[in-house]
Amino acid sequence: MNLLQFTMPPLPYYIASGYMISQPGERHVARKNIEIFDLLFVTEGCLFIGEEERSYDVTAGHAFILRPDAYHYGSAGCAEETKYYWLHFHTTGGWRAILPSETEDPSELHADTSMDAFAPPTFPLVLPQFAKVAHPGKMEETICRLIDLGPSAHRSTTRFEQQVAFQELIELLAESTGAQRSSPGRTCAEQAAAYLREHYRREITAKELGESLSFHPVYIARCMQQEYGCPPMEYLLRYRIEQSKLLLLQTDMTIARIAEEVGFNQAAYFSSCFSRIEGISPRRYRKQYF
Repeated sequence: MNLLQFTMPPLPYYIASGYMISQPGERHVARKNIEIFDLLFVTEGCLFIGEEERSYDVTAGHAFILRPDAYHYGSAGCAEETKYYWLHFHTTGGWRAILPSETEDPSELHADTSMDAFAPPTFPLVLPQFAKVAHPGKMEETICRLIDLGPSAHRSTTRFEQQVAFQELIELLAESTGAQRSSPGRTCAEQAAAYLREHYRREITAKELGESLSFHPVYIARCMQQEYGCPPMEYLLRYRIEQSKLLLLQTDMTIARIAEEVGFNQAAYFSSCFSRIEGISPRRYRKQYF
């Protein structure tokens, strides 16, 4: 089963929702390229849905997301009275259908490898296209809240409430897929990144990092390369440079003092590293904003 991976921000946004009851023999309407995502959540009975060449039995407690770029249709009539909620949403950001094995691709999972302190911190959100909902009661409660807000959606405050509630629903749906669960390698990489960020102001060696996490340095390097696209010391260097950019803009510290504050022993080496990564010297970087 495919997963749907969104790059955020921007966040997927809520459009509309409602409640339907299909009688025995009734089929879901056939549509193609509707240009929005259509989330179906069944509470009783079963919807028989086809999307392109595949068919799905969406039974009670299950959710199915119809893609905006595909042809979908009722593959069979309902065998019994079937109750379900529908919800339309979309995104102005990137998204794609992926296989579960593809969720380990570091270029897709970690768009913040550069750690640019001034760029939007993007991250991946993986949703199951078809899954048994982990918390169906909460799911139904949240959709009902969205429906109840509909009549007052002409108010800006209500529209804000709708988007907040929708993000809660998205979080519930994300919990229904194993794609969001941490693997041992990802956990190791995240622990290493946390340690480097916490102690970046002082000298850190690969040996120290390994001892602090109780992992071999080679294993840590492999995990960080897979997760963040760079080894630990390169990650540390780039994080130090990003912190120095903040100090260059927010303080009047000297270049030498800033270098010391972010973990460099020599100002000349700091300037060299800064120029290599940013393509401009720290002094010129500061000057362009003053």
